[in-house]
Amino acid sequence: MNGDWLLRGRDGRLSVYQLSGDAVLCRAERGPHGPWSAPRRVGGEQRLHPVLAAGQGADGYTHLVSWRPTLKGEAGLVHTTHFRPHLAALDWHPVGHPNKKGDRTGTPAVAVDALGRAHVFVPNRGGGVSMIMQKEKGGWDPWRDLKGREVRDGLAAVTGESGRVELYAAVPQGLLYWRQEEAGAQPVLQEALQAPVRPGTLRALATSADGTTVFYTDTSGGLCAWRPGGKPVTLLPAAGPGPVSAIRCELDGYDCTLLVQRTASRRVAFAAYPTEQESAGAWWTESGPELPLDALVSLAKDETGRVVAATLSPSTGRLHLTRRKDEQGLALEAWREL
Repeated sequence: MNGDWLLRGRDGRLSVYQLSGDAVLCRAERGPHGPWSAPRRVGGEQRLHPVLAAGQGADGYTHLVSWRPTLKGEAGLVHTTHFRPHLAALDWHPVGHPNKKGDRTGTPAVAVDALGRAHVFVPNRGGGVSMIMQKEKGGWDPWRDLKGREVRDGLAAVTGESGRVELYAAVPQGLLYWRQEEAGAQPVLQEALQAPVRPGTLRALATSADGTTVFYTDTSGGLCAWRPGGKPVTLLPAAGPGPVSAIRCELDGYDCTLLVQRTASRRVAFAAYPTEQESAGAWWTESGPELPLDALVSLAKDETGRVVAATLSPSTGRLHLTRRKDEQGLALEAWREL
């Protein structure tokens, strides 16, 4: 899974996307704070490989990208759009292969610009990154090679408050960073950060009108934050493996960044700090029951703007959810299984 899988749709209802065998399933709220629907298959009967990237535009539409098997030993990328949680998603549409043909080259990432166009990124066989972008009036532009060397799996794509798309990738020496100079343009490689980055731990978040922050775990186990043009800051020790989920929210009147991560002890840990003020410090607070080893965590806001956290075990399908209480601080309701 790459990207947030707990999302609020255009109708205000929360939905969850999960991998199950050769399919992607969706569950959704039937109403605010109400019961949830049973999982149902997304995008028709197309068989998929067990990989999924998700991204959402300002219009509330969710874009999903996966690999599908084609010929023996070969695969191609497919895309679908989900307009509302209780409407069926469009069928999976093939968008090709970064090297024209061949097997899977890595986990895709997807971001959606201000005009609702999906930008799909994936490592290519040359060690760099390739991209394909939707046209404004339908269809797709040709594949573009964004260059880069020794790119590792686990790309992080994000749309800034400007509506322009950015991409981060781990390499043996640190991080690479691409940015669109204008909407619809090919992202350009901007700079490289020399840092000991652990692959598979990147997560990017728009944190101001002009900036995005990428979070990653370094090789010593520290959770770090970096904004292009500056120096990385170690926030606190990583709570556990994998990337954090991150969201901006208001806590006690302050614009804060909330992080959540599965801990090494298989619980959920939360940490918050004033947005872009890493020097203020942060600390983890554990919550919830012990989780399966494969459990994922994600954050979203509900129709009232309250923070919601969810955990999902792909192997068992077990889904747990909690909401922030309507009171000071980061008090949470009891976790409940859906």
